[in-house]
Amino acid sequence: MTTTKNGSSALATASKAGYQAREWPSLHALQGISDHTLEVHFELYKGYVKHVNLFNEELAETSPTKDGETDLRFSELKRRLGFEYNGMRLHELYFDNLTSHGKTDAPPGPLRDVIEKSYGGYERWKRDFAALGAMRGVGWAMVYQDPMNGRISNHWIELHEDGNLAGFAPIIAMDVWEHAYLLDFKASERGKYIEAFFANMNWEACAARLVLEK
Repeated sequence: MTTTKNGSSALATASKAGYQAREWPSLHALQGISDHTLEVHFELYKGYVKHVNLFNEELAETSPTKDGETDLRFSELKRRLGFEYNGMRLHELYFDNLTSHGKTDAPPGPLRDVIEKSYGGYERWKRDFAALGAMRGVGWAMVYQDPMNGRISNHWIELHEDGNLAGFAPIIAMDVWEHAYLLDFKASERGKYIEAFFANMNWEACAARLVLEK
């Protein structure tokens, strides 16, 4: 692998190409989640994309080591990059699994089957997931699938990068940071936001994320 004069790799330099913020022009008129909330949320997401690109550019110009030790600037950028990058990716999953044509009933097909296999029924899974999202604190309520056995499980992610499961496939992402609902609901009404989230579920998008047995 070739390196630049300051020791950073050519791969890092290539990162200057950057990520492009996605758009969801058809995502509006949701049940319980206002267009204003979505507009604010989209702008926040764009901030994550901007900072991922900014950090990658800075890393490309930062030497990993200084005086024989890991450079402090390099270390700080690497640590913060996980927060920004996962903030970008989790929001993309979140917006993708929302739709103005959502259905609150159980998902059809393979996703319903894996939910029932993993939790003994859709309603039991839904109660677990809703309770997870209603926990005190801010973060993400996530449904992950273990590709080793095909089962799904609900998990809490804090600060974007804390709680992601290595090798697991994200199936459903629900943002429960306060910016996701405070313009529409009181701080004490997160449960109403969770109901709105289910009312706008894009089950087809979630089902497409499943790792199916070959």
